[in-house]
Amino acid sequence: MTSLLEGRVAIVTGAGRGIGRAHALELARHGALVMVNDYGVSLSGEGTGESPADEVVAEIVAAGGRAVANQADVADFEQSADLVAQTIRAFGGLDVVVNNAGFVRDRMLVNTSEEEWDAVIRVHLKGHFAMMRHAAAYWRTESKEGRQRAARVINTSSGAGLQGSVGQATYSAAKAGIAGLTLVAAQELGRYGVTVNAIAPVARTRMTEGAFDTSAMALPEDNSPIVAWLASADAGDVTGRVIEIDGSTITVETGWAHGPSNDLGRRWEAAEVGPALRALLTAAPAPEPVYGA
Repeated sequence: MTSLLEGRVAIVTGAGRGIGRAHALELARHGALVMVNDYGVSLSGEGTGESPADEVVAEIVAAGGRAVANQADVADFEQSADLVAQTIRAFGGLDVVVNNAGFVRDRMLVNTSEEEWDAVIRVHLKGHFAMMRHAAAYWRTESKEGRQRAARVINTSSGAGLQGSVGQATYSAAKAGIAGLTLVAAQELGRYGVTVNAIAPVARTRMTEGAFDTSAMALPEDNSPIVAWLASADAGDVTGRVIEIDGSTITVETGWAHGPSNDLGRRWEAAEVGPALRALLTAAPAPEPVYGA
């Protein structure tokens, strides 16, 4: 073990398998005390009755670390509150939240059902909100009482949310929402000593296998060292950023920014819009292509 995260208390959601499991193991390796959360669901979000969180905890403990398992549904507002409270009781505080839980129900937009839309938005976007909401309430109280913590939130977006992905309209919308939520939370929570960043990980997991050829993709654990550093006290000057991780490459995403503009000085006439907008589009950078286009 190393001392990068020595004594820091972390929650990792969706940590029973894949990228979340890799995060939990990496944080523990650097000395963090880890609450390993996993609801135990299938790729499409259906209950399986399994307890993969217990297996990850056993692995951490066998390596000499400290960890506790939790099976909360992080998109349930009360259960996410209980998860934060359990962590504080178990370890005496909370320093880091790694929001990773999620699943996919890929469909072309025209074939997506309301139930599929609601389920994916719920676990990804509401799950991120609920965890941040309850953790932030604790950190605000700590700050007001003179015990401000060097708190960290690492959210999980995706290239699908940043550039779009054909056949993943719901997933892309949820992940784009997470990127936007990250920017707002970083500004609102900074006064309490909290940094909020998001990663867009690339990895061969059960969420990507079968969708396309994943043989050349990075492994889940390739993403976790970046998460470990973002979770550290040393990362206090980095917030409100979205970082793509693809194996050995890390990229700071620039996101939406104001581009070329034209101020007419009065209300536009509809007939004037076409030529003016086309001129602006010609001057603007070309958008990144949508994955699968």
